[in-house]
Amino acid sequence: MASETSVNVLDNVLGITDVVETSTSNVTLPEVKVPKEVDNDYEYQRRNFYQLVERGQDAIDGILELAKESETPRSYEVAGNLIKQVADVTEKLGELQLKMQKLKEVPSNAPKNVTNALFVGSTSELQKMLKGK
Repeated sequence: MASETSVNVLDNVLGITDVVETSTSNVTLPEVKVPKEVDNDYEYQRRNFYQLVERGQDAIDGILELAKESETPRSYEVAGNLIKQVADVTEKLGELQLKMQKLKEVPSNAPKNVTNALFVGSTSELQKMLKGK
Protein backbone atom coordinates (compact mmCIF):
# COMPACT_ATOMS: atom_id res chain seq x y z
CA MET A 1 0.00 0.00 0.00
CA ALA A 2 2.89 2.33 0.66
CA SER A 3 3.96 2.05 -2.95
CA GLU A 4 0.46 2.94 -4.16
CA THR A 5 0.54 6.05 -1.96
CA SER A 6 3.91 7.09 -3.35
CA VAL A 7 2.56 6.52 -6.88
CA ASN A 8 -0.41 8.75 -6.09
CA VAL A 9 1.92 11.43 -4.69
CA LEU A 10 4.04 11.26 -7.83
CA ASP A 11 0.92 11.39 -10.01
CA ASN A 12 -0.20 14.53 -8.17
CA VAL A 13 3.25 16.15 -8.42
CA LEU A 14 3.48 15.36 -12.14
CA GLY A 15 -0.14 16.31 -12.78
CA ILE A 16 -1.17 12.84 -13.92
CA THR A 17 -4.83 12.05 -13.48
CA ASP A 18 -6.21 8.66 -12.52
CA VAL A 19 -8.08 8.40 -15.80
CA VAL A 20 -6.80 5.69 -18.08
CA GLU A 21 -7.56 6.39 -21.71
CA THR A 22 -7.19 3.98 -24.56
CA SER A 23 -7.74 5.00 -28.11
CA THR A 24 -7.79 3.18 -31.38
CA SER A 25 -7.71 5.11 -34.61
CA ASN A 26 -8.42 3.72 -38.04
CA VAL A 27 -7.03 5.66 -40.93
CA THR A 28 -8.24 4.72 -44.39
CA LEU A 29 -5.61 5.37 -47.01
CA PRO A 30 -6.78 6.90 -50.26
CA GLU A 31 -6.92 4.58 -53.24
CA VAL A 32 -4.20 5.30 -55.76
CA LYS A 33 -5.57 5.56 -59.28
CA VAL A 34 -3.54 5.52 -62.45
CA PRO A 35 -4.15 8.80 -64.28
CA LYS A 36 -5.77 8.63 -67.71
CA GLU A 37 -2.68 10.22 -69.23
CA VAL A 38 -0.65 7.19 -68.19
CA ASP A 39 -3.17 4.86 -69.83
CA ASN A 40 -3.19 7.01 -72.98
CA ASP A 41 0.61 7.10 -73.11
CA TYR A 42 0.75 3.34 -72.60
CA GLU A 43 -1.70 2.70 -75.44
CA TYR A 44 0.18 5.11 -77.75
CA GLN A 45 3.55 3.52 -76.99
CA ARG A 46 2.12 0.04 -77.36
CA ARG A 47 0.58 0.90 -80.75
CA ASN A 48 3.91 2.34 -81.93
CA PHE A 49 5.80 -0.77 -80.84
CA TYR A 50 3.35 -2.98 -82.74
CA GLN A 51 3.75 -0.83 -85.88
CA LEU A 52 7.54 -0.96 -85.58
CA VAL A 53 7.48 -4.74 -85.25
CA GLU A 54 5.19 -5.11 -88.28
CA ARG A 55 7.31 -2.76 -90.42
CA GLY A 56 10.44 -4.53 -89.21
CA GLN A 57 8.98 -7.90 -90.27
CA ASP A 58 8.27 -6.50 -93.74
CA ALA A 59 11.81 -5.11 -93.94
CA ILE A 60 13.27 -8.44 -92.82
CA ASP A 61 11.32 -10.28 -95.52
CA GLY A 62 12.61 -7.82 -98.13
CA ILE A 63 16.24 -7.86 -97.03
CA LEU A 64 16.27 -11.67 -96.83
CA GLU A 65 14.97 -11.85 -100.41
CA LEU A 66 17.65 -9.39 -101.51
CA ALA A 67 20.32 -11.33 -99.60
CA LYS A 68 19.32 -14.58 -101.33
CA GLU A 69 19.44 -12.95 -104.75
CA SER A 70 22.72 -11.08 -104.32
CA GLU A 71 24.42 -13.55 -102.00
CA THR A 72 26.67 -10.80 -100.61
CA PRO A 73 27.90 -10.97 -97.03
CA ARG A 74 26.88 -7.33 -96.43
CA SER A 75 23.20 -8.01 -97.21
CA TYR A 76 23.20 -10.92 -94.75
CA GLU A 77 24.85 -8.69 -92.15
CA VAL A 78 22.15 -6.05 -92.63
CA ALA A 79 19.46 -8.74 -92.37
CA GLY A 80 20.96 -9.99 -89.10
CA ASN A 81 21.10 -6.47 -87.64
CA LEU A 82 17.50 -5.84 -88.66
CA ILE A 83 16.35 -9.08 -87.04
CA LYS A 84 18.13 -8.07 -83.81
CA GLN A 85 16.49 -4.63 -83.85
CA VAL A 86 13.01 -6.12 -84.29
CA ALA A 87 13.72 -8.53 -81.44
CA ASP A 88 14.77 -5.58 -79.23
CA VAL A 89 11.52 -3.73 -80.00
CA THR A 90 9.54 -6.86 -79.17
CA GLU A 91 11.41 -7.14 -75.87
CA LYS A 92 10.66 -3.49 -75.09
CA LEU A 93 6.98 -4.21 -75.73
CA GLY A 94 7.11 -6.95 -73.09
CA GLU A 95 8.91 -4.64 -70.63
CA LEU A 96 6.27 -1.97 -71.19
CA GLN A 97 3.56 -4.50 -70.38
CA LEU A 98 5.31 -5.52 -67.13
CA LYS A 99 5.83 -1.91 -66.05
CA MET A 100 2.19 -1.08 -66.62
CA GLN A 101 1.09 -4.20 -64.76
CA LYS A 102 3.29 -3.27 -61.76
CA LEU A 103 1.96 0.29 -61.82
CA LYS A 104 -1.63 -0.93 -61.64
CA GLU A 105 -0.87 -3.54 -58.92
CA VAL A 106 0.54 -1.01 -56.44
CA PRO A 107 -2.86 0.11 -55.10
CA SER A 108 -4.13 -3.44 -54.52
CA ASN A 109 -0.96 -4.44 -52.62
CA ALA A 110 -1.00 -1.43 -50.29
CA PRO A 111 -2.72 -1.74 -46.90
CA LYS A 112 -6.27 -0.40 -46.84
CA ASN A 113 -6.40 0.51 -43.12
CA VAL A 114 -3.76 1.48 -40.61
CA THR A 115 -4.70 0.85 -36.97
CA ASN A 116 -2.85 2.52 -34.10
CA ALA A 117 -3.53 1.74 -30.44
CA LEU A 118 -2.60 4.41 -27.90
CA PHE A 119 -2.53 4.10 -24.09
CA VAL A 120 -2.50 7.25 -22.01
CA GLY A 121 -1.59 6.70 -18.35
CA SER A 122 1.20 5.78 -16.01
CA THR A 123 3.17 2.56 -16.10
CA SER A 124 1.53 1.37 -12.87
CA GLU A 125 -1.88 1.91 -14.41
CA LEU A 126 -0.80 -0.04 -17.45
CA GLN A 127 0.47 -2.87 -15.26
CA LYS A 128 -2.84 -2.92 -13.36
CA MET A 129 -4.77 -3.03 -16.61
CA LEU A 130 -2.61 -5.84 -17.98
CA LYS A 131 -2.99 -7.85 -14.76
CA GLY A 132 -6.75 -7.47 -15.03
CA LYS A 133 -7.35 -5.28 -11.98
